[in-house]
Amino acid sequence: MIAALAAALFFAWLAIEVAGGNTMGFDLAVRGAVHSWTSPALTRAMRGASELGEPGFVIPLGLLLGAMLIWRRRARAAVTLAAAAIGGECLNAILKASFHRARPEAFFGLPQPEHYSFPSGHAMASVCFYGALAAILAAGSARSAAYWAFGIATPLIIGFSRVYLGVHYPTDVLAGYAAAIAWLTILFRLDRKVPKAFPPHNSKIRL
Repeated sequence: MIAALAAALFFAWLAIEVAGGNTMGFDLAVRGAVHSWTSPALTRAMRGASELGEPGFVIPLGLLLGAMLIWRRRARAAVTLAAAAIGGECLNAILKASFHRARPEAFFGLPQPEHYSFPSGHAMASVCFYGALAAILAAGSARSAAYWAFGIATPLIIGFSRVYLGVHYPTDVLAGYAAAIAWLTILFRLDRKVPKAFPPHNSKIRL
C-alpha cells in the first residue's frame, strides 16, 4: 500500500498547488515547449495516440479482451480489468466535479472538450485500463517485461498527446496518473484478499 499512499499524497499536493494557482508557470512553460515541436506528422500521430484513451476505443477493446479472458477461463481477471476501468472512470468523474478546473485553449483548431480539466480522464483511464491489463498478462508470463513496457509506455504516450494537442495542462496529466496508480494499487491489494472463487492471476494467458 506504500505505492497507493505515495500516489495519493502526490495527487493531494498537486491538487493544492493547482487550486492555489501555483502550477500555472510550470504548466504554461511545458505546454509552450511541447507546442514548439509541432509538425503535421507528429500532430497526426498524437491525434491517433489520443484516440487510444477514448471511450469509443477502450470500451470495445475491453469487452473483447474480457470475453477472451472468460473464454480462457480467466473470469476473475476479466472482472478485475472491468473494475479497474469502471472504477477509474467513476473516480475521475468525482474528482473533476470536485475541482472544476477550466480547460486550456486547445491547439490545432480542435473542439474544446466539455468536461473539466483536472485530473486528465485520458491519463487516468489509460493507466487504469492498460496498466491493469499489463499486470494481468504479466503474471506468470515469460514475457512479463514486454507486457509491463506496453502498460507503462501506452499511458505515457496518451498523456503526452493530451498536452501536445492542448486539451490538458501537464499537471492534469500527472494528477491523472497519480490517482490511477492509487486506485490500481488498492484494487489489486483487495483482489489478493478476496477468496479465489476463480482461477488465480498467475495462470498463463495467451492472447
